[in-house]
Amino acid sequence: MQPTPLHASHDREIESLAEFDEVVSAAGSLAHFRVQAVDLTDRTAVLLSVDTASAVFLGCPMDPEAAAKVRTSGALVFPPVPRLPFDPYRGRLYSPDELFDSLDAGYETTQDARAYTWFQRTKADGDVFASMLRAIHDDSVSDALDELLVGARVVGVMGGHAMARGTEAYEGAARLGRELARTGFTVATGGGPGAMEAANLGAYAAPFDDGMLTESLQILAKAPSFAPSVTDWARAAFEIRELWPSGGPSVGIPTWFYGHEPPNAFAAHIAKYFANATREDGLLARSNAGVVFLPGAAGTVQEIFDNATPNYYESRGEPTPMVLVNRAHWTEKHPTWPLLQSLARERAMASRIALVDRIEEAPEALKRLGG
Repeated sequence: MQPTPLHASHDREIESLAEFDEVVSAAGSLAHFRVQAVDLTDRTAVLLSVDTASAVFLGCPMDPEAAAKVRTSGALVFPPVPRLPFDPYRGRLYSPDELFDSLDAGYETTQDARAYTWFQRTKADGDVFASMLRAIHDDSVSDALDELLVGARVVGVMGGHAMARGTEAYEGAARLGRELARTGFTVATGGGPGAMEAANLGAYAAPFDDGMLTESLQILAKAPSFAPSVTDWARAAFEIRELWPSGGPSVGIPTWFYGHEPPNAFAAHIAKYFANATREDGLLARSNAGVVFLPGAAGTVQEIFDNATPNYYESRGEPTPMVLVNRAHWTEKHPTWPLLQSLARERAMASRIALVDRIEEAPEALKRLGG
């Protein structure tokens, strides 16, 4: 392995102990590398011996002697922050097992719930240090998400959290997620309950036969909503993961801003943010193969026009497909479609929007629009 060029920033990131050892063995130097959230307490001898000039160590536990040496050599050392329920320098996305780490003792004991409690407390305090930590965390999550999605064809599936398990709409959203995953798309959702969970469940079910999805829907219907018990709601999902391990991957992008909505356990990769605006824009910007909008309320309406704006101005390049599902919902209950049509008129995005009545029509509409 040759020393990496300075412009290849991702190639200079070290995010695991295995990567650290590989770089040291091959390059013989850590100069100009960025080491992110790697426990280096057992690598003191290496840190004392190799060149660390202009290296950056982000939240890496290390022996005090090693820390003093690398600072003296010209490295920047950002030490771990004690007593936090999250790692602001993390180099990987979250997994369901990590966020629901102690679910058996009740949801309130999990990392997800503890991070939300911390967020609520520090947000109320207006603590500038806490706001800085949140910003660093969210930037680290964005970096990890970009690394994960390199070369992926991502379809976003948007919809409300109120869609209950056990309903026809929930089953339809699950079948949509499964069809998109089987077609080769990476399914990305807002990562929460309802329509979001259903689409992630569908992607998880993609490698299995119809019986798996049918039985999973029956199990989930016993806990139709995350209210009143997030614990029971999440346990039903983990029961499915235990019965059918190694499901298909997908991405969930939730937020602690809506802390009353827990993340769903069917997204293999969870990019959870503190800042909802960063999360919303990031989810839509990364949906490079289009977005399917299932019935929802204010949040989904906002997402439609958050996506329509860069398509209108072509600020992200060529407009991407937008498929709205349920004609009555988007023309009568929340008449978003007429306004979207009006915006698209005589613009390049006009050929990239569609309204379909049934969820089964969405994959074909994406294909027709060029997704």
